[in-house]
Amino acid sequence: MSSLHVDANHRIPDYELDMRASKSSGPGGQSVNTTDSAVELRWYPEASRAFTPDEKRRISKKLSNRITKDGCLIVRASEHKSQHRNREEARQRLKEWLVDALRVSKRRRRTRPSRASKRRRVENKRHRGEVKRLRQNPQPPA
Repeated sequence: MSSLHVDANHRIPDYELDMRASKSSGPGGQSVNTTDSAVELRWYPEASRAFTPDEKRRISKKLSNRITKDGCLIVRASEHKSQHRNREEARQRLKEWLVDALRVSKRRRRTRPSRASKRRRVENKRHRGEVKRLRQNPQPPA
């Protein structure tokens, strides 16, 4: 395997990725009991040299629910029968997670409704209330 290309600026060397295979409970029929087809990919973001400290903080924050207490990011794949396809699936999933974590979200601009839009909203509410009032049975005079 070669290194994992996350994007144009980031490449995780293969020696930072630890792949382990185990028996899968997924697809495979009778061979599922004899073949180590499930893959677990382990990567330690804080120890990586592929990212700057700021990017590591962003990754740790965005993927905090996926990182273990010892700082290990674990990706499990057991969807396919073959170990090779599960390895590729785990690498692709890690890449997608990292691309998403490194994306800087834009700050939302807080805007206020205009005076005219407030007036239109209130007029519309008044009109709807009038329509509903006219649907009611007339009250007898007291």
